[in-house]
Amino acid sequence: MPGYGWISFTTDYGTFDGFVAACHGSIARIAPDVRVIDITHHVPPADVTRGAAVLAQTAPFLPASVHLAVVDPGVGTARRGVVLTTANGLLVGPDNGLLIWAAEALGGIIAAHELTNKDWTLGDVSRTFHGRDVFAPAAARLAAGAEPSDAGPAVDPASLVRLPDPVASFGDGWIEAEVLTVDRFGNVQLAADGTMLTGLGSDLTVNGTVRARRGATFADVNAGELLVYTDSADRVAVAVNNGRAVVVLSVVPGDIIRIAERR
Repeated sequence: MPGYGWISFTTDYGTFDGFVAACHGSIARIAPDVRVIDITHHVPPADVTRGAAVLAQTAPFLPASVHLAVVDPGVGTARRGVVLTTANGLLVGPDNGLLIWAAEALGGIIAAHELTNKDWTLGDVSRTFHGRDVFAPAAARLAAGAEPSDAGPAVDPASLVRLPDPVASFGDGWIEAEVLTVDRFGNVQLAADGTMLTGLGSDLTVNGTVRARRGATFADVNAGELLVYTDSADRVAVAVNNGRAVVVLSVVPGDIIRIAERR
């Protein structure tokens, strides 16, 4: 196996401390020629769903890589570390649902292995920092050409932890969907596929009272007005031109939003 040469890296570590740098160091000590693409280190702390969504929406646009992701509130417990093989890359991280959506976006899980090979770790393993001591070294070895089967025993993909399917439904002139993520601009992304907008007209309401318009880009509405559109990840989203939809709607991830035609 020639190796991937690339690692993508997603965490909730932030950039105020040395956690990310320590993981980069673990990678560089094992595979100094491997290049790392930092997707984000600002996933809200312990927000596995947000990390899963960001990874799944970004990984397909990267070169074939080992995707290292660590949003791991169960670190130090009995939760497994895993390596997932897909047709378009590998994923390394905790078995808590974080990797599954990305694996599906990369073509589906071909094989899964539990990460148990103690020869792959660096020094004594901290009970609270598996990103540095377990996952980053494993990603480095895989990116440099190690076989996933060398990570540890095969596991049944059906046994992997999966996040609950987000709520999304639609009918004649309406959509109801769970808020999946909110980006730094305050745009509210829903779990609904963009095709669900096809049957809606241009004049809409959000949650029964807030007026909105369907459009393709932010300038399709006036400044301060609400826009319903299909975002770059092909999800239904709500934005405010020159504003923050999350403030206007007062929602958080997990809330349900109803978008309906204005009668």
